[in-house]
Amino acid sequence: MKSSLNTIKQPIEKELERFEQHFREAMRSKVPLLDRIMYYIVRRKGKQVRPMFVFLSAKLCGEVNEASFVASSLVELLHTATLVHDDVVDDSYERRGFFSINALWKNKVAVLVGDYLLAQGLLLALRNKEFRLLEILSESVKAMSEGELLQLEKARRLDIKESVYYDIIRQKTASLIAAACSAGAASTTKDEEMIERMRQFGEYIGIAFQIKDDIFDFGTDNVGKPLGIDIQEKKLTLPLIYALDNASSSDKKRIIRIIKKYGDRPEKVKKVIDFVHQSGGLEYAKKAMDDYSKKAFGILNTFPEVPSRLALEELVVFVTKRKK
Repeated sequence: MKSSLNTIKQPIEKELERFEQHFREAMRSKVPLLDRIMYYIVRRKGKQVRPMFVFLSAKLCGEVNEASFVASSLVELLHTATLVHDDVVDDSYERRGFFSINALWKNKVAVLVGDYLLAQGLLLALRNKEFRLLEILSESVKAMSEGELLQLEKARRLDIKESVYYDIIRQKTASLIAAACSAGAASTTKDEEMIERMRQFGEYIGIAFQIKDDIFDFGTDNVGKPLGIDIQEKKLTLPLIYALDNASSSDKKRIIRIIKKYGDRPEKVKKVIDFVHQSGGLEYAKKAMDDYSKKAFGILNTFPEVPSRLALEELVVFVTKRKK
């Protein structure tokens, strides 16, 4: 099954069009500098995968309503806030082929912009008295912060075990996709068991999404980020963890030494990439990604076969088969 975003969007085309306006309104500011930056952010928005998860989950569990639009804008505001802050944390000057906010307006402005987006998201939920949605998304932001800090702590020592890796990506990446799905469900049903099922679905596909991203770092195609960037940033991802766990003591020491001391030298980074390829690390990671995709499909199969479920199935395929 090959999926494109256009076919996946079909059951929620009208909702996504209305979301665009809702999101722009939520970002508006009377401060000229902020308004200019908000306009820049809206112009360079990504594929809107998270709002798609919100609306499809909402439709799967009930009828899309005003709370669903609050949920989608809340998810996108908080997601954008974390991206702006991430670029500051990572000293990154480019995102999706555009200059990052901190590259154009410096770190001080970028931090304040992230804070503004976070506050706007919280206020949007409060003004609409959507306290359940606020709870879901606040838990997600807390988890993302904890995941980022756990990764920073472990990067210093380069001693990440597979279980810790999963803790990091569950919090850092999967928690927001899980929140998008559970918030979508919570906007159309009060059934907590159904909301939890959608949260679990989102977590599984979020983990698969991150493993796919980690695999890209060892590939050969242009995927929108430089190859080996995770190695340069001393991030131990699943392909590398597997390779190190199955290496001889001398090879393990050699590779860790390269990552610690020579991560800024392309020829040395290539040695690490070659080591992972030869160890079967990519095949191992691909299997793990497929296993989590199957778990996500398993949850979807507990719902009726309606257009929103079929679109979510295609979205799972899109996320794990994407080229970048």
